[in-house]
Amino acid sequence: MTGRFGRQPTGWDPRLSARVSRRARSVAGQVFALMAVIVVLLITAATLALVFQARYDSQRDARNRSLAAAEAFAHAPGIVAALRSPDPTAVLQPLAESARRASGVDFIAVMDVRGIRYTDSRPELIGQRATDVARAVAGQSFTEVFTGEPSDAVRAVVPVRDADGRVVGLVGTGIEVQKVSQALEGQLPLLLGAAAGGLLLGTAGAGLVSRRLQRQTRGLGAAEMNRMNEHHEAVLHAVREGVLIIGNDQRLILANDEARRLLDLPADAEERTVSELGLDPRTTELLASGRVVTDHVHLAGDRLLAVNVRPTKPYAGRPAGNVVTLRDSTELASVSGRAEVARSRLQLLYDAGVRIGTTLDVVRTAEELSEVAVPRFADFVTVELLEPVLRGDEPAHVAGAYTEMRRAAMSGIRTDSPLQPVGDVIRFVVPTAPMAAALDAGHAVLAADLNAAMGWRAQDAQGTRVALDYGLHSLISVPLQARGVVLGMANFWRADTPEPFDDEDLSFAEELGARAAVSIDNARRFTREHAMAVTLQRSLLPRALPEQSAVDVAYRYLPAKAGVGGDWFDVIQLPGARVALVVGDVVGHGVHAAATMGRLRTAVHNFSTLDLPPDELLGHLDELIHRIDQNETGGRGADGSGAGSDGGDGGPDEEGADGGGESTGITGATCLYVVYDPTSGQCRMASAGHPGPALIRPDGPVEFPELPAGLPLGVGGMPFEATEFQLPEGSRLVLFTDGLVEDRDRDFDTGLRLLGDALSRPGRSTDQACSDILVTMLFPVPSDDIVLMVADTRRLEAGRIAEWEVPGDPSAVSRVRNAASAQLVAWGLENVAFPTELILSELVTNAIRYGSAPVRVRLLRDRGLICEVSDGSSTSPHLRYAATTDEGGRGLFLVAQYAERWGTRYTDRGKVIWAELPLAGGAEPAAPVPLDLDALEDLAW
Repeated sequence: MTGRFGRQPTGWDPRLSARVSRRARSVAGQVFALMAVIVVLLITAATLALVFQARYDSQRDARNRSLAAAEAFAHAPGIVAALRSPDPTAVLQPLAESARRASGVDFIAVMDVRGIRYTDSRPELIGQRATDVARAVAGQSFTEVFTGEPSDAVRAVVPVRDADGRVVGLVGTGIEVQKVSQALEGQLPLLLGAAAGGLLLGTAGAGLVSRRLQRQTRGLGAAEMNRMNEHHEAVLHAVREGVLIIGNDQRLILANDEARRLLDLPADAEERTVSELGLDPRTTELLASGRVVTDHVHLAGDRLLAVNVRPTKPYAGRPAGNVVTLRDSTELASVSGRAEVARSRLQLLYDAGVRIGTTLDVVRTAEELSEVAVPRFADFVTVELLEPVLRGDEPAHVAGAYTEMRRAAMSGIRTDSPLQPVGDVIRFVVPTAPMAAALDAGHAVLAADLNAAMGWRAQDAQGTRVALDYGLHSLISVPLQARGVVLGMANFWRADTPEPFDDEDLSFAEELGARAAVSIDNARRFTREHAMAVTLQRSLLPRALPEQSAVDVAYRYLPAKAGVGGDWFDVIQLPGARVALVVGDVVGHGVHAAATMGRLRTAVHNFSTLDLPPDELLGHLDELIHRIDQNETGGRGADGSGAGSDGGDGGPDEEGADGGGESTGITGATCLYVVYDPTSGQCRMASAGHPGPALIRPDGPVEFPELPAGLPLGVGGMPFEATEFQLPEGSRLVLFTDGLVEDRDRDFDTGLRLLGDALSRPGRSTDQACSDILVTMLFPVPSDDIVLMVADTRRLEAGRIAEWEVPGDPSAVSRVRNAASAQLVAWGLENVAFPTELILSELVTNAIRYGSAPVRVRLLRDRGLICEVSDGSSTSPHLRYAATTDEGGRGLFLVAQYAERWGTRYTDRGKVIWAELPLAGGAEPAAPVPLDLDALEDLAW
C-alpha cells in the first residue's frame, strides 16, 4: 500500500509486487483464484443450507411442543366442567399457568367457541377475543406461525369436546417467534465456525495445488503458454525449415515435418541414434560431430541444404545437445522466381484497377484494357465488343449466340501487327476456335500452341498463316462478362515472348478480363443513360426560336460529359413586339433533371401568356414548384430535398445518371427572366438564385449588373424583386448558366473575369460571339451543362409607331378610327384597314364606356399589325356568347374573330387590351351584310 502522502511505506519491495502481479497473471494464479472462488461458493451455500435447516427444525419443534401442550390441556379431566362453571376463569387460570410452566410454552389460552379468552399468561388479555380460530371451532386442530397482536408466535389451537363430541371450547398454546430465533442464534457460532474451518482447509488445498502448478508451469500465463504451444506447432509443422534436436548421446530427440521430408527420415526416427537413420555418411558425420556451423552448404542426396548447428543447454533433467536447422536452397531459387511472377501479376492487377475505367467511354475503356496488358503479360491484345455495347444498349442474354463482334481496341509491342485492324467485324464461325469455344463455355480458353489450334486455323486459313509466319504462337481468349451477360471478347497473344501461356496465365487473364468487363459495363450503362438524357433534354429545349424583331439571338447548349443536367433556355414572344429571354438550371443530372427542366419550361411558357412582370412570374413559378414538391415528397416540403442553388457537378454515379432513385422534387432550380421592349428600350429582369447577365452597351465596357438576390425556386417565403434598365439600340445581353464560368478547378469570380475578357472584343456577330466565348471558357471535360445565349437588342423605328390620346367623349371613336385608317394607308396596309377599324372601334368604345382616363391608342407595325388600347382601369374583359335577344355582348367576340391573337396585360396604372393582325390580311369572316362601323359603337362587351 502507498503512504498517506504518496510515498511507499517502509519495507515495501517493488520486486515483490512485480512477482505477485506475475503470479496473479500466471496459470497457477488463475487456478488458485478459481479454486478459492469455488470453495467460498460451496461453503457459503452449505452454511446457508444449514441455517435454513436449523430455522426450519426450530419452528417445527415449536409447532410440535405447542400442539402437544394444547392437546394435553384440552383433554385434561374436568376441562369441560370448568368451561360450564359459573366462573371458568377462576377455575382454569391457575391450572393453565401451572401447565404453561410445566410444558415450557409461552402461553396457554382457554377460550369459548367465540374465541373469548378465559385464561392467558397476560391477565390483561382475559376477556378479549382471539382471531383466526374458525378452523378450531369447526373441530380441526392446527398449528401456524401467527403474526399480529399481542405478539408473533408459533401457536396451536385445539377444540375441546364434550361427551357428545360437540366443541364447547378452545385451547390455544404457543411459543413466541423471538424465542425460536434465539434458539437458532445459539446454533450460529457453531455453524459459522465450521464454515470458517472449511474455508481455511479449502483455501489451503487450493494453495497447495497452485504451488505445485506454479513449479510445473514456471509461472507462465495462459497467453504465454498458448503462444509457446503455437510456436512449437509452427516449428514442427508450419515452417519451411527442418529442425532436429540431437542429444549428447547422438540420439535424435525431435524432428519436425520439414526435416523428415528433406532427409527422408523413417517414421520411428525419434530416440534412434544418428547412425541408425539411414543417412549418407557425410550427413551422418555432420550431425554426429556436434560442431557449430553457420549456413554450411551441404549436399544431401539430390538436395542442396543450408545447415546451422547450435548447442542447447540442459533442461528439465535432459542433458545438453544440439539443434540443427536445415533449409532447402535447391527450391529457394524456384520459389523466388514464382514469388516475383506473383508480385508482378498483383502489380499488374493493381495497375489495371487504376488505369481501366478512368473514363465512361466504352471504346476508351477497351483501349485501356489492351494498353495495360502490353508488354507485361502479352505481346498483343485485341478487344472486340458487341455492336449494342458500343451503342450503349443492353446486349442479348443468349449464351453462345454471338457470331460476330467489332474490334474496338488493339495494342502491341510493334505496329506491324498481322491482326485485323480496329473497326473490322470479327466473326466466330468455327465452334472449335478458341474465341467461339470461350464464348460458348462462358470462361477463358487457352490455346498454348497456335500451330495445333486447328479450329482457329480453319476459321481464316490465309489470315492465320500470316499470323503464324509473323510469330504469333500462343493465345488466351477471355469472354468479357458482367452480370452474367457477354459484352465482348479479349484476346491475349504472344509472339516475341518465347514461353507459351500456361494455366496460371489463364487464371490471371480471366481475372483481368472480369475486372475490365465491369468497367466496360459501367461505361455502356452510362452511355445509354447519357444518350437517353441528352435525347430527352434536346427534345425539351427549343428546336427553333420564334420569329421576332426585338433581339437578334444566338445560343449554345452543351450537355455535361459526366451526365446531362437540367439547364435550359427559351426565347418567348410577348405581346407588343416584346420578347422574354429565359435561362434556368435544375439541380442534379440525368433523366430526372431533364424531365424536371421540361416541366419548368412548360410552366414558364404558361405563365408568360399572362404577360406578368418578371418578379410576379417568378413568384407564381415559385409557388407552383413549392406545391409540386410537397405533393411529390409526401408533405416534406421544400426543405426535404436538400438541394443547393447551383446545378451541381456530380458524376455518373449520381442518382440522376442512371435515372433511378426516388424523386427529390424540384427545389433548387434557378431561373433568370428578362423582358425587353423594343418600342421603349426598357429591359426588366428578375432572378431566382441565378447569375445575372453580362451587359455590353454600344461602345461601352462589359458590365455585370447587380441584381437583387433571390432564393432558388421552391424555397418560398421571400418575394422576388425586379430591376429595370434603359438599353440603347445595339446593346448586347449575355445570359448563361454557372456551368460556363464555374467548375472544380475554377471559382465563380475567376470565371466572370474570363467571360468579361472574352466579351470585350467588339465587332462580332452574336453567333461568332458564342463560338469565341466557348473557345475561351470551355473546360476540357465539362462537369455541368452549359447554356449560353447572346442577344443584341433592336429598337422599333419611330415611323412604325402611331399613338393617339383619346378623349372621354364617345364621338372621339370615329376620329380615332379615321386617323388609324389614314396611318394604315401611309404604311401601305390598306388590306387590313377594315378589321383594324372594327377592332379599334370596339376596344376604344368599351374603354371610354367602362374604363377610366387616360385612354390611349397605339398601332405598332412589326411582323404583324398590333393594336393596343390602354386605359386606367384594371377591369378585365371576358369573351362570352350573347343570346339572340341580347342587344350587346358581341363586340369582343368580333375582335376575337378578326384578330390573329388578342389579350390583356396589366400595367402599373391600368391595363392594355391588344390585338394582333397579320399584315397579309387573311380571310375575313363571311358576313351576310356589310357591317356599319358607326353602329358598332353601341355594342357592349
